Amino acid sequence: MQKFDLNLPLVCEGIIGDGCGGGRIFFIKDGILKAYDPQSEKEVVLLEKIENVKLLSKKACTLFIECQNEKIEFDLPSMKATTIKI
Repeated sequence: MQKFDLNLPLVCEGIIGDGCGGGRIFFIKDGILKAYDPQSEKEVVLLEKIENVKLLSKKACTLFIECQNEKIEFDLPSMKATTIKI
């Protein structure tokens, strides 16, 4: 089983009962957003080519990715990302 430091800015946990992804760990490594399921011990790639990422957070069924020049909202049910330039 992998270990994740939930205090790191590019790691967040899906809380059981808060919507989608409860119990999974979401993280960004090498510009790739992944979900890790501790029960199956499998990783799934959700989004690639994320550049200059600073922060990853989650609320309900949406992952929020803050980058240097844009913000990305990743909707877990539809598996689609919306990018907002800043």
